[in-house]
Amino acid sequence: MTRILLLGGTTEASQLAKTLAETGADAVFSYAGRTANPVSQPLPTRVGGFGGVEGLSEYLKAESITHVVDATHPFAAQMSTNAVHACEATDVKLCAFERPAWQAGEGDTWVHAGTIDEAVSALPDAPARVFLAIGKQNLTQFAAKPQHHYLLRLVDEPDAPLPLPHTTVEIARGPFDAAGDTALMQRHGITHVVAKNAGGAGAAAKLIAARTLGLPVIMIGRPDVPARPIKGSVAEVMAWLSHPPA
Repeated sequence: MTRILLLGGTTEASQLAKTLAETGADAVFSYAGRTANPVSQPLPTRVGGFGGVEGLSEYLKAESITHVVDATHPFAAQMSTNAVHACEATDVKLCAFERPAWQAGEGDTWVHAGTIDEAVSALPDAPARVFLAIGKQNLTQFAAKPQHHYLLRLVDEPDAPLPLPHTTVEIARGPFDAAGDTALMQRHGITHVVAKNAGGAGAAAKLIAARTLGLPVIMIGRPDVPARPIKGSVAEVMAWLSHPPA
């Protein structure tokens, strides 16, 4: 019997959950629990961490999981790494459902940064108005440049004081469109955009808007994750689940 653990939190995960539910698959959807009101899923859902590699391994065994699909955010490197090691330890099959990274195109002005700290260093010393489109997990490092005004777009209202002295917070849930993001950046007088290279159409609006407005984008590259099979569509994942490699 096939029993699937779907590690979610992305649009792709929700798309796959819908297909799994429609086909009657025995699957559990797992959220990390970083948002207060995650999108409702058509599968049995659990929320919260597993307790590292050991905790995830125990969960896989206790729940008789045979397949894990890692459809977490491309920057959830710790969860993805834990999934690789836990699946190896329990002989559970694993694949990642991952969207391709964005590539700079004609008209884009990108500065590539390998880490959050490199992105901070790439910001100018003179005061600027920065659209910090990276979520809420890595804000502390940007306190090293407190002279800037930072625009944050978050899913939930902050539950603690922000580490940045000059901020504006917009509460919104994607996907977003280019016209809306262009208007947002114009309204706030944005001069620089900082983004994680998450990929995907739903989050690309800010890049199109930056191109339209001629704004530089500091693009943070994806973190390294141990090698694992990667699928790029719901159809590819479903084929893998039906005919996984031996």
